[in-house]
Amino acid sequence: MDLITTMNFALCVVIVVLAVVAYSNKKNAIALYIGAAFGLFGLSHFITLVGFAQLLTSALVIIRTLAYLIIVFALLRLWKP
Repeated sequence: MDLITTMNFALCVVIVVLAVVAYSNKKNAIALYIGAAFGLFGLSHFITLVGFAQLLTSALVIIRTLAYLIIVFALLRLWKP
């Protein structure tokens, strides 16, 4: 088992949980956007951990690109409300 991928997956789970907690306290949708993005990153790490990365390379590129675009969207919402 790859230690780096495992650590990245665990940290993604922590960030998703914190994003949900932050949203429930502050009612700021940007926390949910960030949580969704890291949920997608976590999904890509999980796919890698279970050994399907070679089969789903194109899907991983799409998942990670979507996650990055969600982060860009969240930052733009913060920058220009």
